[in-house]
Amino acid sequence: MARFQPFVMERMMSKFEKAVEYNLSESGVHPVTFKELIQGVPGALDRLLATEMDYAHANGIPELRRNIAALYAGAGPENVLVTVGAIEANYDILAALVAPGDEIVVMLPNYMQIWGMAKNLRADLKTFPLAEKFGWKPDLDKLRKAVTKKTKLIAVCNPNNPSGYILTREEMEAVVETARKAKAWILADEVYAGAERVAEEETPSFYGMYEKVLAVGSLSKAYGLPGLRAGWVVGPAKIVDRIWARHEYITLSVSMLSNHLAAIALSPEVRPRLIRRARQYIRRGYPVLEEWMKGQGDIFSLTPPQAAAIAFVRYKLKVNSTKLAARLREEKSVLIVPGDHFGLDHHLRISFGLPHEILRPALGRIRDLFVELRK
Repeated sequence: MARFQPFVMERMMSKFEKAVEYNLSESGVHPVTFKELIQGVPGALDRLLATEMDYAHANGIPELRRNIAALYAGAGPENVLVTVGAIEANYDILAALVAPGDEIVVMLPNYMQIWGMAKNLRADLKTFPLAEKFGWKPDLDKLRKAVTKKTKLIAVCNPNNPSGYILTREEMEAVVETARKAKAWILADEVYAGAERVAEEETPSFYGMYEKVLAVGSLSKAYGLPGLRAGWVVGPAKIVDRIWARHEYITLSVSMLSNHLAAIALSPEVRPRLIRRARQYIRRGYPVLEEWMKGQGDIFSLTPPQAAAIAFVRYKLKVNSTKLAARLREEKSVLIVPGDHFGLDHHLRISFGLPHEILRPALGRIRDLFVELRK
């Protein structure tokens, strides 16, 4: 049997996220209800009730692809492939572009799917870091050293998971210039765009900065619609068609209802409302987390996330993060993500984009465990 690198974080969440009282492992905001999504949209319910449960367009219904394309300067529906979440988009891209032995360079920390897939594809995997001591800024010198003429693809996550860091325009240009010199693809995971905590301007896309960019998005994070399982990749039409061919082997299409609901979510009338909602959860939740951390003395430290509904918190106790997360789950019925899952022990990824009536008691249980550990 071939060696296999499991997706450790998703394995944990798959097993336990529905088995705890408080789930602080998710990285998106509190989910939207069906009623909340379609409210104020004339005729939406009647249209949905009249929708035949047929196969949808394999690459996404035209209305949805038009709405996605409108988010990317210069893109048209032919540049868009709709996938079962961003996770399938990432998978299809690597399946289409990366062969055993190909060199790929991955930003760390990062959502570890691409890192794990590179191992499973037997690619030549190299990494470059975001430096915590510099506020999670990318080490561009290490990026330039990691990338060679053999590099096939550079994978970035912006805004970043788990740190919430947003690349500056200058840093984005440096990534593009490095990729251009190597003639490498950029896989830009941009699922947290729109979930900015401080800035009002949305995080710009890499799409349009360079001809070999594949931008990945999703309704799961900044839109609060993870249950739709709707994601996408935007890129050059010929490569998108090549990625689409891999999509047909795995999922064939996103469900008909998800296509239509996603089109509503990304319509010019509804999308701004969902973005405002996400930012409200993020901006109301973060002060609760910040206040809670201050109440624990000097045990925690954090570079405030610029975006996303998650905080990557460092703690001082000499306890392994995986063991700590397991105790929290087993003894307090709270699920969080250990830093080990990102290759950084003594960190915890904690969700805060939640209603206060969920967030406050969950943080209280985390505090209780830390009190016991300190004793």
